[in-house]
Amino acid sequence: MTLKPQLPSLSPFNVTMNDVGMSNSSYKWRRVLLKVSGEALAGDQAQNIDPKVTMAIAREVAAVTRLGIEVAIVVGGGNIFRGSSWAGCSGLDRSSADYIGMLATVMNAIFLQATMESIGIPTRVQTAFRMSEVAEPYIRRRAVRHLEKGRVVIFAAGTGNPFFTTDTAAALRCAEINAEVMLKGTNVDGVYNDNPKHNPNASLLETITYQDVISRDLSVMDMTAITLCQENNIPGKLHLYLFILFLLSTCGFVKLIWCYDICTILLLIGRITNCANLIFGDIVVVFNLNEPGNIAKAITGERVGTLIGGHEHLVPVNREQHGF
Repeated sequence: MTLKPQLPSLSPFNVTMNDVGMSNSSYKWRRVLLKVSGEALAGDQAQNIDPKVTMAIAREVAAVTRLGIEVAIVVGGGNIFRGSSWAGCSGLDRSSADYIGMLATVMNAIFLQATMESIGIPTRVQTAFRMSEVAEPYIRRRAVRHLEKGRVVIFAAGTGNPFFTTDTAAALRCAEINAEVMLKGTNVDGVYNDNPKHNPNASLLETITYQDVISRDLSVMDMTAITLCQENNIPGKLHLYLFILFLLSTCGFVKLIWCYDICTILLLIGRITNCANLIFGDIVVVFNLNEPGNIAKAITGERVGTLIGGHEHLVPVNREQHGF
């Protein structure tokens, strides 16, 4: 399936949420990281880049940035070169193949930057190793400053190290810039309890925990990326709130017995309002990038695809229904 949305004949510098099928209602995220795979950029082509895909991505990102949402993007390079597939071929060792793959992500990033700037989105490309003639080097504080100024930041060249995927790079950058959610756009609707290509009875999961992804070895992201998300993103805010409550209780401002009640209320609010990220930290959303409007929906916090989190009470899974 290729991404061929019916774009209205509008001035490209005046894209709104209505133009991408979304309302200008409330949104849940303040800063997001969008992972776009190289295969998604190719559309229905075997390789290279489909300009219709990059323009569709640019228009949806333009619409949400006008709401004040800060957007960072990590691009893959599989549409041009995938290091893990070429390792061992023609004498290529894995490290050399991975470095070539990193250069492919830079090509995608520059193409996407040019598309976004053509419709008026200020964009910066930052690479994990220096390519000063075409992009900035990755500096965390500079990237955050760009986001605060309303610019879209595209991270390229993965982590700058071989043997690490761009999924891992996305998880790393998400933690570094303190993004509230990592959105992974794929060519499927989300996470399934089995491979839907091999099992026609595989069911789509609306929510799942990191631990279930790891224990079931589900092909969402590589295990390094999942573990990085689990260890560095989710628990942070919960532990911070518990520490603050403990300090308040020791100072006499809050009774210690109230801490349990306050935490219970926070759990209920997070689950009922679907604002768990505001209370407990970042989550991962896996969604179908090929569906027009899905990028804007995911970025604005509308339920789409599969939500992956670290706390089972916030991302309940019916294990019997899904064969867990």
